[in-house]
Amino acid sequence: MNMPVLNEIKKSLIAAIWFMFLTFPIMVIKVNTITRTIDWRWKNMMYTGIGAFFLSAVWRYMLRRKEKNQNALEKEGLSIVQKILQVKTFSIPATVLLLIFAIVFPHLFSMHQTNIMISALIYVMLGLGLNIVVGLAGLLDLGYVAFFAVGAYAYALLNLHFGLGFWTVLPVGGFLGAVFGILLGYPVLRLRGDYLAIVTLGFGEIIRIILENWNEFSFGPAGIANIPKPELFGLDLSLSAKTIYLYYIIVLLVIFTVFVINRLTDSRIGRAWIALKDDEIACQAMGIDKAKTKLRAFALGATWAGMGGVVFAAKTAFINPASFTIWESVIILCTVVAGGMGSIVGVICGALLLILLPEYLRDFGQFRMITFGAVLVLMMVFRPGGMIENVRRTYQFKTGETNDIHS
Repeated sequence: MNMPVLNEIKKSLIAAIWFMFLTFPIMVIKVNTITRTIDWRWKNMMYTGIGAFFLSAVWRYMLRRKEKNQNALEKEGLSIVQKILQVKTFSIPATVLLLIFAIVFPHLFSMHQTNIMISALIYVMLGLGLNIVVGLAGLLDLGYVAFFAVGAYAYALLNLHFGLGFWTVLPVGGFLGAVFGILLGYPVLRLRGDYLAIVTLGFGEIIRIILENWNEFSFGPAGIANIPKPELFGLDLSLSAKTIYLYYIIVLLVIFTVFVINRLTDSRIGRAWIALKDDEIACQAMGIDKAKTKLRAFALGATWAGMGGVVFAAKTAFINPASFTIWESVIILCTVVAGGMGSIVGVICGALLLILLPEYLRDFGQFRMITFGAVLVLMMVFRPGGMIENVRRTYQFKTGETNDIHS
């Protein structure tokens, strides 16, 4: 057995002894209040030590594997997943199969599963919108849920007071989201980093507090109920049919979002966002208007949140300010970070993982959120760049040869 392995075993053994020492009062000592005696549970100490040793050994092994993979990636340039995604002979059939699965999903699974998938796809849409602000432009926005609330309340109030339907309010919700995105963008044009995060966090809380206390406008904590679902040419659909119809709507909206954001990423605006994220001073020195670039990022990112809010209100048929807390912004941000900032495929995978995982872990009861948190911790340790990292375009200029462009 070589020395590195012996050193790892020694470190794991020390970690196990320390863990046994720290948990000794909890795992070993049990006070019997009836007989006023102490029960010494030495078996628990043994199980704790063995478990801590093996967990420490596995953890160290995974860290060593991570270091080897990083060294290999530095040499090869791209991961296996990234290479597979770039091969059209694989990506195109995979996309077609995914679309077919999305079409037949509500007919294969129950209405409960369809409702869960609608919620997951709403967060996919929100994650893709926030990916413009955070992943491409590098602007940390913790008040993104405010634009989500604007879209939801736009549909609820316009339907309540003016009788406007889903399809009429959907673009209106996106437009109002863009307007509020610009209103947020102007005060924070000179801010970056933690200061930007604090201001956007305050903006989100201001919107929530206004909705919670302005009873004449938003009906306060009581919320707004009986929000109608989308109509299909005036047909009288059953509840299950309306759910399936709403599912196909959100699928189309996600496809539309992916198409638009993919085109934006490859456009002049997208390249300006990436330059802004890398270095604001260099970006401005190259003649890019930093203020307009930031405002476009906030406005376009908020547009998808506004439309997502309209779909959310139609799905739940009831909204109140409690649905738009800071934790919603945190979850949406986690979908972007865990999926891979700047990566469209990564954000989609991250949103599906972080929304579906807690739902399917409900049988674990109180351990559900512990498992969810453990998954996030493992993701940040072993995949800090996200599930699928964004592939940056690189340009190689070779003398005497045609310039090569790699994606």
